[in-house]
Amino acid sequence: MKQLMDFLRLVIKSRLDHELGKTETLEKPQMELHFDPEAFLGKTIKSLDIRNRDLLLLALAVAPHIDPGLLGKSIQTYYPEGADFPEFGGVKTKHHRGIVPTGETLLYLLAGTDATTRKKHLTVFQESILFKKNLIYLSQTQEEEPFFAGPLCLEQEFADKLLLEAVRPPKPSTGFPAELIETELEWADLVLSDKTLAQIKSLENWLTYNEALMESWKLRKKVKPGYRVMFFGPPGTGKTLTAGLLGKYTGKAVYRIDLSLMVSKYIGETEKNLSRLFEKATGKNWILFFDEADALFGKRTNVRDAHDKYANQEVAYLLQRIESHPGLVILASNFKSNLDTAFTRRFQSIIDFEAPGASERMLLWEKNLPATIPLEESLEIRDLAKKYPLTGSNIVNIVQQVGLKTLASGDEVIREEILLQCIRNEIQKEGKMH
Repeated sequence: MKQLMDFLRLVIKSRLDHELGKTETLEKPQMELHFDPEAFLGKTIKSLDIRNRDLLLLALAVAPHIDPGLLGKSIQTYYPEGADFPEFGGVKTKHHRGIVPTGETLLYLLAGTDATTRKKHLTVFQESILFKKNLIYLSQTQEEEPFFAGPLCLEQEFADKLLLEAVRPPKPSTGFPAELIETELEWADLVLSDKTLAQIKSLENWLTYNEALMESWKLRKKVKPGYRVMFFGPPGTGKTLTAGLLGKYTGKAVYRIDLSLMVSKYIGETEKNLSRLFEKATGKNWILFFDEADALFGKRTNVRDAHDKYANQEVAYLLQRIESHPGLVILASNFKSNLDTAFTRRFQSIIDFEAPGASERMLLWEKNLPATIPLEESLEIRDLAKKYPLTGSNIVNIVQQVGLKTLASGDEVIREEILLQCIRNEIQKEGKMH
């Protein structure tokens, strides 16, 4: 990073020396730059072939993070008493006390004040690989302001990798209404029918091999980007766990979308929230998991009033964004009948998570009851599996309650009476839910 900042100082000095008459011609910075090929900065510069004005753009965007006073000190050298210097651009922000460079700053360092040269270098905002890949972007300006007057911003994940060599997960907010799903469980802990597991394997294959397929089979222009799948099934049948395991075993972050933060009673706001979500996710290789999707994306209604009209527009907008998103999007719903058929036609895969049968329930009991605590002799788990139609999450809840009661009573075995009471409590709780 020091070399990058030294390069920026040299460029600023060269430009100001020329513009203020200290040199007749603009001296190109002469500097040998050698970046660590093992660090993220060095790898990025090499892989994207960053040089010349792209290197200057990168240095400017990084400067506030590494050397907050660099721009201010550079100007002060030439204007020790201070001066109005609009050509240089830059803004002061609420919390950052240094100068935050803008597109105007980049343009000035590239072209000075010569109108013809400035027009020539305006192409940087379209041609730079850093702008094209959205690694650096211009913050929004007011309509009456030049678009390049906006601050130069590092995309958050790119900034984290440059500065921390790691990525901080985004915080849930109205701009990103989602939470990271992580699990310590394994595929072996997921109890599903063979048919459902085979369908899930196809998703894992897409996540692992899609990029290689697009290149080697030349399908990129023929196949729509991304993959869209629907999970149907009652609560507790493993939909969320499956999404978490897909991310875990393919090295991708999984974000569960909080629909309550996305839906707005104000016309047009839901679409804005959706737009911010997908823009945030673009290029991140994340898995987006819309849980209880029918809450927002249910059957479109007949248009009876303005509210119905705009509700249908929200559904149409969502369809459009999902189809253009390049990553994996999972919509989960408890009831297949709740979702519009317009959605099902647009999805590559529809996976049913059926309530577990007796054999699956037997496996769930065996996997969740502790091997170190014996059962009372009268307890037959096979009978429980046949008699009580419980889901995986029901069984986990029951085992937790049984464990607490067993520890509290001081028993060294799991009592039939306690286990049956916890089963009844769970069934009663489910009944109240309905």
